[in-house]
Amino acid sequence: MVETETPVEKMYPKSEGIKTPRKKRPKEIAVITECCTGCAGSPACVPYCPVEDCMYWVPDPEHPPFGRIDVDAQLCIGCKKCTSKGPDGAFLDGCPWDAIEMVDTSAWEAEHGVKMTF
Repeated sequence: MVETETPVEKMYPKSEGIKTPRKKRPKEIAVITECCTGCAGSPACVPYCPVEDCMYWVPDPEHPPFGRIDVDAQLCIGCKKCTSKGPDGAFLDGCPWDAIEMVDTSAWEAEHGVKMTF
């Protein structure tokens, strides 16, 4: 089953990096939680993402100029560079609010009724 969604306008700030499509299906993908504050328009996670347009700004229409960050699951390579947790829970760079979870790709696909493309 393929979910048809309205294309999202990916606004700045958004990630920069490689433009080539991923070569294999990641085991996990990044999912932004409701804890995301967008870091007041200067998100800490976005500069660490190595994939162009994977992470992007989504404005909050009810509370401008506030918004949040979202992840394009079809582009995420599962590298975890946007998260703040390293080995044994050590803090690294990335999201200072712990608003990014790494989710099993199969679970995400089942929940959204979407099969990852490569």
